[in-house]
Amino acid sequence: MTTKRIIFEGRVQKIGFRYATHQIALGFDVIGWIKNLEDGSVELVIEGEDEEVTEFIEEIAVESTLSHHIKNIIQEDIPPLENVLGFTITKNV
Repeated sequence: MTTKRIIFEGRVQKIGFRYATHQIALGFDVIGWIKNLEDGSVELVIEGEDEEVTEFIEEIAVESTLSHHIKNIIQEDIPPLENVLGFTITKNV
């Protein structure tokens, strides 16, 4: 099991990035959320089996139409999530 916080930088707001990521998440066994940040980046917090998380991130960053909007990706491992069910879009900050 792995839990990651990922920041996507680039032209990732106001293009449907969060909604497209939510749709992609439906095809994976992961939990977490995605939200816009004040600085124009998007934060993804994700938890699942190592392979699921890796493939999910690759789907967003390499294989989807979102990939050409991403200029930089910052990843960090974080502690396991508590009391999180499913994958949600969190309101803008």
